[in-house]
Amino acid sequence: MMERLKLGISSCLLGQEVRYDGGHKYDSWIVETLGNYTDFIDLCPEVGIGLPIPREALRLEGTKDDYRMITIKGRLDYSEHMHNYSLAATENLKALQLCGYIFKSKSPSCGMERVKVYPTHGGAAGKTGIGLYAREFMKAFPLLPVEEEGRLHDPVLRENFIERIFIMQRWWNLINGKAKAGDLVTFHTIHKYLIMAHSPQHYREMGSLVAKVKQMPMKTALDQYFELLMTAAKRPATPSKNQNVLLHILGYFKQDLDSLEKQELIELIDQYKEGVIPLIVPITLINHYVRKYNKPYLAEQVYLHPHPMELKLRNHV
Repeated sequence: MMERLKLGISSCLLGQEVRYDGGHKYDSWIVETLGNYTDFIDLCPEVGIGLPIPREALRLEGTKDDYRMITIKGRLDYSEHMHNYSLAATENLKALQLCGYIFKSKSPSCGMERVKVYPTHGGAAGKTGIGLYAREFMKAFPLLPVEEEGRLHDPVLRENFIERIFIMQRWWNLINGKAKAGDLVTFHTIHKYLIMAHSPQHYREMGSLVAKVKQMPMKTALDQYFELLMTAAKRPATPSKNQNVLLHILGYFKQDLDSLEKQELIELIDQYKEGVIPLIVPITLINHYVRKYNKPYLAEQVYLHPHPMELKLRNHV
């Protein structure tokens, strides 16, 4: 049975009626699909600071660089309450080893980007803010995968986020196993092609770090590697970079495939690059060859199975 992920999430996305109007923002894909693999740790910061349900709506007011969270009619300022709550909440979450967080978009407390900020003395709002809780959370966990529910409707952003939360799960397992130098080498080895698909530059830097891991304190090596890993994974895996990785993998079969089989796979890779077919098509054929020709090195490559196939994430990228 697959180990379940721990994900932080805005409570309203699970269907909890905690919004200012007493409603919710239930997200069926998050709950009914991703929820099959996830234990959600849910928070509503506005309820967390003691506000009732329903309550007067809040908004951000000020400038793009300096804004506060204020009730629209009553003009009550809850910025300090939210700041203090956010510091305490993020401190408590550190012990849970979260794999990521999904925020409610556009919220003055939870929006992670493009939240409306209204000028204090009137005028049109600019989408320049970050929800006060989300801002403190991202400061506390700068490398943790975070997304908003709205952005997860984009297939490319969804696949990238889900890939990163499963990377986090494997990283926590590595750390919890009291990782030694050899364990980091193994982790790097199985993630080779996944990292290359995101950032060949970071892959080279990580390879250099792993090569000298025995010459530095283990914690230093792990910290440096983790920063490179999550920075690389956040970069988009473009069709060109995926094509490069797929052609690298094809090289492992040069003694196994006949000319027609090789040509078929090359054509599928090219068709993927041109946007004719999704990534899952060449990946499926490669996985077939991995099993048929018994390639244990490739069988362990996370790139070929970065997340459960049932999520169908590579069917749309």
